[in-house]
Amino acid sequence: MTPFMFNTTASLVFEPGASKRLGALLAGRIGARPLFVTDPGLRRLGLCDPALASLTEAGAEPTIFDAVEADPSLATLNAAVEAGRAAGVTGVIGFGGGSSLDVAKLAALLLGSGEDIDGAWGVGQAKGPRLPLTLAPTTAGTGSEVTPVSIITVGAEEKRGVSSPLILPDIAVLDPELTLGLPPAITAATGVDAMVHAIEAYASKNANNNPLSQMLAREALRLLGANIERAVSDGSDIDARSAMLLGSMLAGQAFANAPVAAVHALAYPIGGTFHVPHGLSNALVLPHVLRFNAPDAAHLYAEIAADAFPKLEREEGTQARCAAFIEELAALSARLGLKTRLRDVSISESDLPKMASDAMKQQRLLVNNPREVSEADALTIYQAAW
Repeated sequence: MTPFMFNTTASLVFEPGASKRLGALLAGRIGARPLFVTDPGLRRLGLCDPALASLTEAGAEPTIFDAVEADPSLATLNAAVEAGRAAGVTGVIGFGGGSSLDVAKLAALLLGSGEDIDGAWGVGQAKGPRLPLTLAPTTAGTGSEVTPVSIITVGAEEKRGVSSPLILPDIAVLDPELTLGLPPAITAATGVDAMVHAIEAYASKNANNNPLSQMLAREALRLLGANIERAVSDGSDIDARSAMLLGSMLAGQAFANAPVAAVHALAYPIGGTFHVPHGLSNALVLPHVLRFNAPDAAHLYAEIAADAFPKLEREEGTQARCAAFIEELAALSARLGLKTRLRDVSISESDLPKMASDAMKQQRLLVNNPREVSEADALTIYQAAW
């Protein structure tokens, strides 16, 4: 068997309502002055209030940083670090979607180590140590609570990442009740994002692709495929919401160790330049990247097809099952009400060459793709998606 490494979050709590007793769960773990990182929308909705009250009841004095935006900028990260430094915080809590969790991860690193972010970009460059870190997701998509990766927007368009086991949290608190208020469009986009994580992890060409990641990816697809339409059509279905949150976490564990590839690489210019949400960016290129990959990855896609869509078990032959899988993924996005063409998100055909050039900057992802992707290939994929 090929040697591999597997890293994940040390402690997981999965429980409806767990965030309402966050203070008790974190007793002795986070210190008396935690930095609470979230976004303004969650603050307005009051979704943070029970968690903040529980921290106060436990004797903590949280400093609230609630300025995280979608695709968070370097300026936002720096502001969170400054807020934490000014308050002398003893730990960091990320509460929200992937953007808040990503800011929390790097805030904990920079506050704990004092290192410069410019020296931490890339794989394995962070030095540490970090402050104690807790993450509580409010969406079922990114799996950020169990991944060693944080993505930040630098400048007007470029996305940069830090990848290091140092930024895995000490504890992840998964409370399905936090996802009950998600609108259908966000539920759909984040759910497809989680499915992409599982698919790309399973087929990753990375040398660390391993049996644990593949097992987790398949179970994630079973949970996500069976529940995404239920969660979108009835946002109050706590069983469907629970399955989506667990599936997202399992997919996160999978791709944290067998990294994602060309779907994400081609999605980044869509999000970075045109500010399309990350999950939708992935959905827009997913079937087109998989069709491109099929000559080299059809057997892998065929293996997982019936995990996501049990009816595909009836498809005989690797090529037929792979093709049916890709078509079913494309049809799923349409059924969920997601936009399915790049032109639908105000991208013009003349934008595609620059997007292809920008996608080539994501070599840390492209090297994991089952089939090599050139700039000309990226342009062809974008044209098919347009």
